Amino acid sequence: MTGEGEAPDDELAKIRAIGEQFMRIVPHNRALDMQVVALSEARAEFRLPYAEKLVGNPETGVLHGGAISALMDAASGAAVFQSLRRAMLIATLDLRIDYLKPAAPGRDVVARAHCYKVTRDIAFVRGVAFHDDEADPIATSAGTFMLGTRGRSTGEQEAP
Repeated sequence: MTGEGEAPDDELAKIRAIGEQFMRIVPHNRALDMQVVALSEARAEFRLPYAEKLVGNPETGVLHGGAISALMDAASGAAVFQSLRRAMLIATLDLRIDYLKPAAPGRDVVARAHCYKVTRDIAFVRGVAFHDDEADPIATSAGTFMLGTRGRSTGEQEAP
């Protein structure tokens, strides 16, 4: 993402600007207080800060699986954007998430995603959610994203 000679502060500023734009475009991400941690070619890393409003079970304090799903979807979509040669709309077609263990109460969750294949119409992504160590995952994901979604409806015309 950065050119040679760019200072780390410049890279951080770019990441923050992209993250702010991404959060404005997707209000759900903003409501969950997601943060863009890192972006590189075909890769993205996001953080979901622990918050009481995201707890699925008040007795245990464990984050709701839907919040982790949203985090993995956002990171996966960002990885797709990082793999494209030109800007275009995308849409999640399918996102399979395997939950391997509950997130620890009181701890942020990190998601890393990698877009490993892009065809003319579809992008393929793998992801992992974890606390400190990617080798000790909370969940893993595999997803597909449609590329260039505007005006591609079959059998329906856009309203004038």
